[in-house]
Amino acid sequence: MNDSPEPAAFPELARLARTLRALPPSCGPVRLVAVDGHAGSGKSTFAGRLAAALGGAPVLTLDHVRSHAELFDWTDRFRREVLDPLAAGRTAHVPAYDWNTRRFDGEMLLPAASVVLVEGVGAGRRELRPWLAWLCWMDLAHGDAWARGRSRDGAAQREFWDGWERAEHRHFAEDPTRPFADVLVQQGEEGYVMLPGQRETRPSPQAITHGDGSSAVR
Repeated sequence: MNDSPEPAAFPELARLARTLRALPPSCGPVRLVAVDGHAGSGKSTFAGRLAAALGGAPVLTLDHVRSHAELFDWTDRFRREVLDPLAAGRTAHVPAYDWNTRRFDGEMLLPAASVVLVEGVGAGRRELRPWLAWLCWMDLAHGDAWARGRSRDGAAQREFWDGWERAEHRHFAEDPTRPFADVLVQQGEEGYVMLPGQRETRPSPQAITHGDGSSAVR
């Protein structure tokens, strides 16, 4: 039995879905929508519910893209494997990382649909923003989000979380997402509250250097 709420249970997501469908394409024929926020902030759940409100929009989670060795240094690969094919109207064949075997094993197909969602920490980073039609920020403080994430993953992932928190803190200190968000998403008891974001001006794709630009995780 599927206990997930139906899309109709979230009228605010239905309204957001209508807004997204009306946007001009941002990456070839695709309206690329990012869902960013701290680890544990509810990005995956929100993206899944928004995808349902969009009638089954494809979702790419960045956990398939990043790896133990490249927590944030993956933007060159993302451009080659995701942005370039979508911009050309082709299905992206994205190698999927297995966090248990610590290697890329398998492939995710990401069609060049009208709306494509990318969710994960760093989805709204500097190098990706020129290709985004819309940027959502899950507005939960890092301490609360990390506590939720640690509770979810348990003691077995404690060492990983220690390193992750340092890496995430460094990433957002150097490349913050929240000031560029179109909407700030807060999860309430019965749904979501959508607040307008600051949405600072985004540079054009031609003005962006395709290098990664982030420091290596130590």
